[in-house]
Amino acid sequence: MGQRMLGSMAVNRQFSVLSAWDPDSSACDHTRELYPEIRIADSPADAIDADGAGVVYIACPPVWHKEYSIAAMQAGKAVYCEKPLGVDVTQSRELVEQAQEAGVVNIVNFSLASAAAVREVEKRLAAGSLGDLAGVDVRVHFSQWPREWQMDAAAWLSYREQGGFAREVLSHWMYLSERLFGRAELCSAAVRFPDHERAETHVLADLQAGGLPVSIAGSVGGAGPDRVEYTIWGSRQSCRIFDWNRLVTSDGGNWQPQLTHIDDPRQLGYQLQLDNAAAAISGANHSMPDFADALSVQILIEDMLAA
Repeated sequence: MGQRMLGSMAVNRQFSVLSAWDPDSSACDHTRELYPEIRIADSPADAIDADGAGVVYIACPPVWHKEYSIAAMQAGKAVYCEKPLGVDVTQSRELVEQAQEAGVVNIVNFSLASAAAVREVEKRLAAGSLGDLAGVDVRVHFSQWPREWQMDAAAWLSYREQGGFAREVLSHWMYLSERLFGRAELCSAAVRFPDHERAETHVLADLQAGGLPVSIAGSVGGAGPDRVEYTIWGSRQSCRIFDWNRLVTSDGGNWQPQLTHIDDPRQLGYQLQLDNAAAAISGANHSMPDFADALSVQILIEDMLAA
């Protein structure tokens, strides 16, 4: 995610990366080659304290999110953190409290916060276009976990302590459910782990978000394309977001593509997210989730995994 963010910021006029750090020297060398203008710091503290930097973006494994977030807040800088906020709910509660006391901007990178598909769904919900809502289905499947582009982080993404697709993927859709329908409550969950160390392979869960049923099914393994989709079922119209940024709707017949004027929904999504983050940091109107929002999602996910 750090490399993806560097690529997105390189073409976004709202941000200029001044300094970066990674414990992996090969990652630092790779960054020097791609972005010679960026200073590679000697340590996390050196990167956080970089002259002229007003925002600290954190893309490390979640067990260190609290430590680096607090260091950034103590330096008086805004914090832009990857999800999940953490893996220990008690520590994340403490982080939220410290962020509120510090009074600095704190936002979390749930990408659906800015997606064009989400904004279109919000408009239709506000207009009543969907009619009476019957519920929400969240369906995800991955032929392998971690996914191919995540293999450099397999040392932690593969294991129960910090990784798994529930924290990395389902958390986005739990955030969206709470954003669209209100705070959610976990009603039941069943999770399958291959052993005592590795991350989950199957998750089934039922929630209520603002009184609306939310059904979750996720799995790993087997040949075939990955699947990530979020369906809101309405009496007049249903909406489905899939592949993160694409939207289809149905009035009872086949699914019909929407937002077809967008040439590259994924790249647009990256830029909309950065624009939204910049608005949050500057004090303008925005829809980015803060640490408190991310804590609510974390509690749901950790309760699922504990089940």
